[in-house]
Amino acid sequence: MDENSVSYPTYTVPEHILQRFPVADRSIWKEASEKDWNSWIWQQQHRVKNLEQLEKVIRVTEDEKQAYEGSVEMFNMSITPYYASLMDPDNPNCPIRLQAVPKLGELHISPEDLEDPLAEERDMPVPGLTHRYPDRVLFYTTHNCAMYCRFCTRKRKVSDPGSAAQKKQLDDALDYIRQHPEIRDVVVSGGDPLSNSDERLDYILGSLRAMPHIEMFRLGTRNLVTLPQRITDDFIYMLRKHHPAYVNTHFNHPKECTREAYDACRRLADAGVPISNQMVLLKGVNDDPKIVKELNHKLLMMRVRPYYIYQCDLSQGISHFRTTIETGLNIIENLRGWTSGLAVPHLVIDAPGGGGKIPILPQYLLGKEGKKVKLRNFRNEEFTYVEP
Repeated sequence: MDENSVSYPTYTVPEHILQRFPVADRSIWKEASEKDWNSWIWQQQHRVKNLEQLEKVIRVTEDEKQAYEGSVEMFNMSITPYYASLMDPDNPNCPIRLQAVPKLGELHISPEDLEDPLAEERDMPVPGLTHRYPDRVLFYTTHNCAMYCRFCTRKRKVSDPGSAAQKKQLDDALDYIRQHPEIRDVVVSGGDPLSNSDERLDYILGSLRAMPHIEMFRLGTRNLVTLPQRITDDFIYMLRKHHPAYVNTHFNHPKECTREAYDACRRLADAGVPISNQMVLLKGVNDDPKIVKELNHKLLMMRVRPYYIYQCDLSQGISHFRTTIETGLNIIENLRGWTSGLAVPHLVIDAPGGGGKIPILPQYLLGKEGKKVKLRNFRNEEFTYVEP
């Protein structure tokens, strides 16, 4: 029997679980048929890209108009109808709206802001491939995303057709990977790699899978959040041919955990694809321990592992999103011990200048005297552990 024809036991998700995941309100797009709304191609073709379209979805403020006009030349606006349907039309501080609609803060470039904050271009042996860590690489496969997140760390190239990854660039990157047997893990990224067609992805992933030293690859995508319709039967069929495959995504707020997102994650999980979440810590969006706990509980019900909380990068025009380090530490303090360990991600800073991910932890080790180690727990109670 062909592996792709294997049938699996059917199951029904309990209604009390599904009730926690509301269906997106598509009333603004009521003229669209069910088939169109559930088509990822239709969603991309009908993205909100200008003020005229945006004003049909929300009550645009004067600040938002000014921010759009001042930022559109630097970084496009693009919002899928699905994600736009999650925005509060009356609240400019809606956590979904903050991530999708330009704000005046984008026009301010802080002295510490960097065009390439993680020095990805510096560590490119060939165009489109960053090789920083000993055994893994970041593979830039497209400049496109379903939505252009306002906190994007790659504003310098994402949405810019001039940075598009042509086939020669893909092949040169694949040749580099082929010639470096120390590489065992490839992060397939962009833009959003799921902006590629299934055929192009099949070519990329099939080429990687044919290399004996490649043990795994990870697809870094936000489509589960902004375009869950992308997870089609055809996509799942293609992806299952290339196991072991992993997916990293970016849910940042509980409002993004809809029935549509739940179904997309269910499809991937049922196909044997582990999903990890890399939340970006954003001021006004998720800088509250209660919000993060609610998000992570929902993610676990969606079979998504909360993996990282990223301190916001020093990318240009996103300083209004950045929080203090103490904010992130406070979130961890309010998760560790107070909820399941699975719901406690790692807080990390991707060090400016290409230093890589550095974990930041609350101080649980209080001191050491001889073989006696003094510790504290989540309740601030002190304990002594004696070393051998």
